[in-house]
Amino acid sequence: MPQTGRLSEVMAIGTILEVASARRLVIKIGSALLVEDGNPALVWLNSLADEIADLRTAGAEIIVVSSGAIALGAARLNLPRGGRASLADAQAAASVGQVELAQIWGTALARHDHLSAQMLVTLDDLEERKRYLNAAATLERLLEAGAIPVVNENDSVATEEIRFGDNDRLAARVAQAANADAVLLLSDVDGLYNRDPSHRDAALIERVEGVTPEVIAMAGAGSSSGMGSGGMLAKLQAARIAERAGIALAIINGAYDRPIAKAVAANRGTVFLPVRSDSARKAWLGGRLAPEGVLTVDAGCVTALSEGASLLAAGLTEVEGDFARGALVSLHGPKGERLGQGLVEYSGAECRAIVGLKQAEQEARLGYAPRAAVVHRDHMVRG
Repeated sequence: MPQTGRLSEVMAIGTILEVASARRLVIKIGSALLVEDGNPALVWLNSLADEIADLRTAGAEIIVVSSGAIALGAARLNLPRGGRASLADAQAAASVGQVELAQIWGTALARHDHLSAQMLVTLDDLEERKRYLNAAATLERLLEAGAIPVVNENDSVATEEIRFGDNDRLAARVAQAANADAVLLLSDVDGLYNRDPSHRDAALIERVEGVTPEVIAMAGAGSSSGMGSGGMLAKLQAARIAERAGIALAIINGAYDRPIAKAVAANRGTVFLPVRSDSARKAWLGGRLAPEGVLTVDAGCVTALSEGASLLAAGLTEVEGDFARGALVSLHGPKGERLGQGLVEYSGAECRAIVGLKQAEQEARLGYAPRAAVVHRDHMVRG
């Protein structure tokens, strides 16, 4: 059942102060903030650790999602382009840098007698249901034990095909797995602007209720530092993952000592309000990031899906991808608009065989009795 009680509670979060005061908070830090000229920004990091300690004293549970391993390792190995010239360079840099990253977080938090715990994950760890539940259980146990998990993508083994590619979306997925109340993304800008913030008339958007195509159009694709892999678009994708799970998300400027206190005092940043609270399984399904195919449907099917129906073969017009039964697929309308995603009941070849066919016609084409739906509504999320 939808978690309506929790959604009502989280919907009360509408300011930077309320995000920073969440009961269980995920804080994400980018490479540009944590690394300066190949070295950890220890003064800045210690000031943030002071703030994390203050939040813990106030009763909050904190999870840190920290970038920086590739940037640190690249400097130690003297690799070009910050370790991002090739996948092999990035993997090697991450292998070296992750050791240092764990050490500096452990030292910073130990100043306040807090224990840190390193947790490295790949995209598959949060895409595959059983591994996702294992990660969720680990996070829960660490928090119960009083540790502060420090999470990063395991870039030493991740490939271009199976990786988050940015820690913004990873933070939202970690928040989902940990049943967090809010996510705080520390960026190198104040938040989302209605246009490129370099323009004099650009205005900061303080609150967003639903990441719509119009909101996404406001985002530029690049990261202003050139060091990290995320940009505003990645942050909006993270907000979309969070809002589905009933989790508030905020972007603030982290380029100051004690950045959270500064943003709270000025009430400056962008808060994305949760717009729904799906069941735990549907929130996981909606947050998955690696569809293996695309199913395009006709206008009549778009209407039926909007009313909560399953996707039937009669409404299919096109199938892209070579996938197996049970794979995650994207659902698109006739104009290419994204409708949602779900777990498909047929392989790609079988889907192509029954495009546009009514149920009575499918058995002759398939050679066996057809299933109830191509994508059942219980295994589908919209948006």
